[in-house]
Amino acid sequence: MANDALRGRGAGQAKVAGRRRWWIAAAVLAMLLAGLAIARLGLVGQKGATVTQAVPTNVGLSASPVAGATRVDYARLDARIHLLMQAPDMVGLAVGTVENGRVRFARGYGEVLAGSGEAVTPDTVFRWGSVSKGVASSLIVQLAARDKLSLDAPVASLGTSLRLPGDAAGVTVADILSHRTGLVRNAWDDRLEQGEDPAAIRAAYASLTALCKPGTCHAYQNIAYDTATEIVERASGQSYAAAAHDRLFAPLGMASASVSRAGLERSSSWARPHRLGRRPTAVNDIYYRVPAAGGVNSSIGDLVRWMRAQMGAAPGVLSPAMLETLHAPRVYTPPRGPRAAMDRALTDPQYGLGWRSFTYQGHRLVGHRGTVDGYGSLILFDPAQKSGIVMLWNCNWHRAARLQLEFFDMLYGLPPTDWLALDELTKR
Repeated sequence: MANDALRGRGAGQAKVAGRRRWWIAAAVLAMLLAGLAIARLGLVGQKGATVTQAVPTNVGLSASPVAGATRVDYARLDARIHLLMQAPDMVGLAVGTVENGRVRFARGYGEVLAGSGEAVTPDTVFRWGSVSKGVASSLIVQLAARDKLSLDAPVASLGTSLRLPGDAAGVTVADILSHRTGLVRNAWDDRLEQGEDPAAIRAAYASLTALCKPGTCHAYQNIAYDTATEIVERASGQSYAAAAHDRLFAPLGMASASVSRAGLERSSSWARPHRLGRRPTAVNDIYYRVPAAGGVNSSIGDLVRWMRAQMGAAPGVLSPAMLETLHAPRVYTPPRGPRAAMDRALTDPQYGLGWRSFTYQGHRLVGHRGTVDGYGSLILFDPAQKSGIVMLWNCNWHRAARLQLEFFDMLYGLPPTDWLALDELTKR
């Protein structure tokens, strides 16, 4: 009996040891797989952070990001995102962060298609929507720096399709990029969505009544902003998609980035669009037809690379002078109607060239948000601290955007606020 007990105890210990070996092996395998995924992004692990970026020599990024320990609690951030993903309308989400110039976090959550079981990864491609506007303005500012055009040139002299009402002869390239055309907000987006040609719509703007004298007020546009597509093509001698690839995406190592529906759908992993209730919907071409306003796609890894470039990490592609021109506030953007808590917290809203700026708790932030049917996106960063967050998701439920302030609260050491209102979700 004693020997049997010893044998039983030994067998039990062997089973425990076996289970420990299995868990260790599983953990090592998980780390190896994560390492492979991170390597594809050009990321390597670092103590005290989720991931941090190793800078390949061929992507035009500075090899000396600002040093410093992380201030963001990434375990808490990850836990908050997991709670967000329990919301009945969320499908897939990708999140990336940069802190002190270093990539700290790049992770996918949920599914590319509801019920498919195919996981979102840092390589999954989403649509950017209006975050694309910063690509157009960056191309134009880059071309201007190389004396291919002038930001102060009257658009009427550039041979574009744009025709404006009233006294609009002095409307400049910079006015187009800062939404100071004098047109009513989102002029004739409904006609674009009904299938009309954007160039024909731009030509018909002359029949409208001006909202204000051009150059004096801000009214957000898509079709008028897409005049930038024609400006880029004429100044560069390339198609807009080729110019974006050759002058920005390729030099920055943004291998997943593209400017077309085909570019989205040929990706090895791409997020399908969904409406509320996790209902899949078809990808539409509407805003691909105004590529400067809303035509870019990429993975979260490449959106992180784009944010780092906007922070100054790629001076050979976007110099400090170019970035100052892009981000400098040019026009106040007054709030429209009642504002949610997040919008009230982001004070002094202004618009530069394809970029918004705000003040949050005494810090200046630069960014943009985007929406097309079935997708959402955002980029928001602190240029002084070279820290920020990017997000991409594949549904029409946009509460996810509130995560940006939870990130900045952690970054700035502020008391935590439930910006996501997750308490409401957990009580359902």
